[in-house]
Amino acid sequence: MRADDIALLAIAGFAGGAVNAIAGGGSLLVYPALVATGLSTIAANVTNSIALWPGYIGNLIGIGKSALTMTLKYKDLAFISAAGAAAGVSILLHTSTDAFDVVVPFLVLLATLLIALQPVIARHLTARARHPIVLRVAIALAAIYGGYFGGGLGVILLGTIGLTTSMELRELNIVKAVLTMVVSSVALVCFVMFTSIDWLQVAVISPAALLGGAVGGRIAMRINERVLRLIVVLFGAAVGMWLAVRAY
Repeated sequence: MRADDIALLAIAGFAGGAVNAIAGGGSLLVYPALVATGLSTIAANVTNSIALWPGYIGNLIGIGKSALTMTLKYKDLAFISAAGAAAGVSILLHTSTDAFDVVVPFLVLLATLLIALQPVIARHLTARARHPIVLRVAIALAAIYGGYFGGGLGVILLGTIGLTTSMELRELNIVKAVLTMVVSSVALVCFVMFTSIDWLQVAVISPAALLGGAVGGRIAMRINERVLRLIVVLFGAAVGMWLAVRAY
């Protein structure tokens, strides 16, 4: 990689880690940076998933023992998430780059929309109803999406679990973090086993994302989240349109 590519990925990784810690949507910053360095869209998607994975571990470490408790309590959801993620990865690996180029702008725009609507989703989490079958089907679909692309997965899980169970918000956030980690881990293992990975790019992004996550966690209580969310949404919309122009 050229020096300017390394600098771009380091900056994107740091910003992505910080944004994930504060509001979510960091993958929308890292993914286009990878594409800009010359990776194909599928390779950028795979690298993005692997490079940001350490941040999910950090999240669970921060949660502590409650993460293990919730994993055991909702182990059926973890198994469903693992199976769905494997299915999503399988679909991705059997998708041609040309086909993925056509699909990915819509996925980026969907993730951007979900990030924009996250506060609305959170406000409606009080209107919960128990629908266990609907919950499990929705979790499976969300996990398939997460294995295939993954942008906005946390928001999808937040809405899915919150609107179909009676969990309190604190418990909901822990379960969301656990399931996101399950999906990401299964995707990582599948990618390592069945596809080639540019580990140099991962080595640049991952530590930067970890540092960004640590910094983001410290400033999360100070920054205006609405302003940050607006910036991410505008950037995501621009990226989606840019990818659409490239594909069409």
